[in-house]
Amino acid sequence: MLAIDLLLPSMVETQLGEYQLNEPNCSFPEFLATSGTLIRTLSGRHPDSCLVVLGNQRYTYRQIDEASQQLACGLIAAGCGKGSRIGLLAPNGPDWIIGWLAATRIGALVALLNTYDKARELERNLRLADVQILLCVQRHLSHDYLMRLEEIAPAISDQASGDLRVPALPFLRSVYCFGESDRTWVTSTSELIVLGSSVSQELLVAIEEQVVPADPMVIVFSSGSTTEPKGVVHGHGAVVRHAHNLSQFRDLRINDVVYSSMPLFWVGGLSYTLIAVMHVGAALLTEDQFEPGETLALIERERCTHVLGWPHVAKALADHPTFFQRDLSSIRNGSLGLPLANGALAIDPSRRPNALGMTETLGPHTLEREGSELSEGQIGSFGRSVPGVEHRVVDPLTGSDVENGEFGELWVRGYSLMQQLYKRERADTFTPDGWYRTGDGGFFDSDGHFYFKGRLGEQIKSSGMNITPGEVEIVLEEIDEVMMAFVVGVSSRDRGQDVVAAVVPKSGREIDISQLIPLLGKALASYKVPRHILIIADPTGLPWLVSGKVDRRALQGRLEQQFGLG
Repeated sequence: MLAIDLLLPSMVETQLGEYQLNEPNCSFPEFLATSGTLIRTLSGRHPDSCLVVLGNQRYTYRQIDEASQQLACGLIAAGCGKGSRIGLLAPNGPDWIIGWLAATRIGALVALLNTYDKARELERNLRLADVQILLCVQRHLSHDYLMRLEEIAPAISDQASGDLRVPALPFLRSVYCFGESDRTWVTSTSELIVLGSSVSQELLVAIEEQVVPADPMVIVFSSGSTTEPKGVVHGHGAVVRHAHNLSQFRDLRINDVVYSSMPLFWVGGLSYTLIAVMHVGAALLTEDQFEPGETLALIERERCTHVLGWPHVAKALADHPTFFQRDLSSIRNGSLGLPLANGALAIDPSRRPNALGMTETLGPHTLEREGSELSEGQIGSFGRSVPGVEHRVVDPLTGSDVENGEFGELWVRGYSLMQQLYKRERADTFTPDGWYRTGDGGFFDSDGHFYFKGRLGEQIKSSGMNITPGEVEIVLEEIDEVMMAFVVGVSSRDRGQDVVAAVVPKSGREIDISQLIPLLGKALASYKVPRHILIIADPTGLPWLVSGKVDRRALQGRLEQQFGLG
């Protein structure tokens, strides 16, 4: 098999040396960077090790490999191959993993569809990705996806799977459902697998051998916190390599058990969780729905070693009445910073390094070692450049590089950067020399630490002054009583925009706005101090996107209504 030639050795040695990594886990996998080679290799290494758990379902690496081969043969028999556009609509669990592997190992381009999408959003993404074949579940929780498709294209009900022709979804020809379906226009994946029994292993292997790292693998839809979602295309090479490259900053080991609430249809679930777990021979713990008590019981029962998720997930777990009664001693690491048995935190939250990532870069492109603590002078750092990824900070108006310590827009280039935005021309996405303008504002210090100060598109312009929300949020969150702060600009007849904040207090603490304003005035120029502050008692009172980000557009509308602005 071919070795992966991701980075020049000199680049790896130089960049890894700066991190002073002592572990030997700095090499890239010595097999072809495709999904088919990945699962075949890992099935050989860890055949009987558990790969995924969902309720009573437990699949080993060998079982996932074999099941995805069977479904891949069914797709081949149905006419799919390299370049076919297959949509995947399923919750976290074995079906999702099997469907993703089956389609990508034969070279299809898989659109990772959001299980939370309503009909309008689902239609937009199916059309954007030109989906020809849809692999889906019929229902999940309160969502009926087949009913949603009938809402999008009512004429679909009178047609037959394999020959669907509906103008609302012009490329869609077949819908295959995991499990049984009560629709005549849908075929079950079990029938598809029977169809694929006529496809020989020799043909499957021959097809897999023609899939190369340069081939596009997935379309990941950005979460759209400030704009309409985009279809981000990543290739096999980047998807397989990036998770392995990031492993040098993490403490993932063979036979670890990793719980994550992050959906697999986003890069946090796909790259940072699933593929990272696969590379080391660990197991992924999934569930149908997050419920703090049930999730704690699951984590305890399965002796989970890593817990991944978003801050409000951590709070919900830690605040549950049974939290300190649970035996969570198996947890070694993760992204949640859960409290210890005595209620203390293992690391002061202000000393925990952040990471900066985006869908377009397959997740983190600046990072620090998991579990490390920042020094006094590094507080607020979002880490340093991931090896193999280049950064520039430029003046947003001129495009000229700025000096260390000067604010500007962050540009990124490197192996984990997307191949393209689907249906967008390259010149509309990248600079002529391959840089991607992230829209993130901040600066690097002389030691290579990046300090994120907010999205440039979120900048507030008040009385002619430019204000970065992130700068105000950092000052707010340094106040003892404050757990979270979100700053937005709202319309003002007199000043163009006013600075307004929503603040969540720490558990058991109270915030006195009359005392908060003077504290902010000592740290911020007067024009940056919020004119209005809304106290929100609990994080669940904020408008959250299903991606785990606060919906700033919804928050802005709420604050304008709250304070009678506009």
